[in-house]
Amino acid sequence: MTHDPSETLDPDFVFGFKALDEPDDANQRWSTWLSVEPLSRGPEPRPDWVVTSQGALDTELGILKTGKEAEVHLLERAEPGQPGVVMAAKRYKSREHTSFHRSASYTEGWSTRRSRDARAVKAKSGFGREVAAGQWANAEWQALQRFWLAGVPVPYPVQIDGTEILMEFISVDGQPAPRLARARPGPELLREWFEQLRNAMTMMARHGIAHGDLSAYNILAQGERVVIIDLPQAVDLVGNAQGLEFLMRDCRNVCTWFVRAGLDAEVADAEALFGDLAASAF
Repeated sequence: MTHDPSETLDPDFVFGFKALDEPDDANQRWSTWLSVEPLSRGPEPRPDWVVTSQGALDTELGILKTGKEAEVHLLERAEPGQPGVVMAAKRYKSREHTSFHRSASYTEGWSTRRSRDARAVKAKSGFGREVAAGQWANAEWQALQRFWLAGVPVPYPVQIDGTEILMEFISVDGQPAPRLARARPGPELLREWFEQLRNAMTMMARHGIAHGDLSAYNILAQGERVVIIDLPQAVDLVGNAQGLEFLMRDCRNVCTWFVRAGLDAEVADAEALFGDLAASAF
């Protein structure tokens, strides 16, 4: 789940497709909103932009980001002839899915109900990789719902269908919001972003959770707001024996970037941040 040089993000990605009157096998499908279970739909109250019409079409707009474990596509959901909404479709890989980096340390405490599934995951068979992909997708879905309801700045989770999660597309002027790693804020905005992240990490800690892989590569800069993404490895601070180690690493990664970006090291102090978060958690 750490940033990998093989992962790509097109900074110049442009989209502009319009839904057709009938589904096209090449790039369209009927909306899957009503085909998933109610518990697989996003928490209420739902944002006004969520399209729930049975007659809506989903149109593929292209790949936004590729990685070893998942790909993020852009997808427009719209009723024919009506303005639609663009969402991010995160799709975890199944049979071609490799294995999550350090996955065993992240998944400590996870359980697989069916013994056959558990054996397959352990053996890393093709079927086991499919089961594992579903577990990771579900883990991110649960984390997104939990944090959204708690007020943590994460994308709104629209729905989950197998290994695909549809979520809010975080954009700036219609284009993908840049990762923090690519941002160059002035001193005031830099300090504001740090305070927002401190508050977000505090809210997660109060729920007994650490992001587990927080860095400038999975924080988006949406104007004056930061948004945290990539949450499948969210770690239970109590249930995972390495929980506090993950929390400390999150603090170091965040503070290191902010200091390099120009924030005073006394403000972005990893040890002090860790102490505050641990106090919030326990």
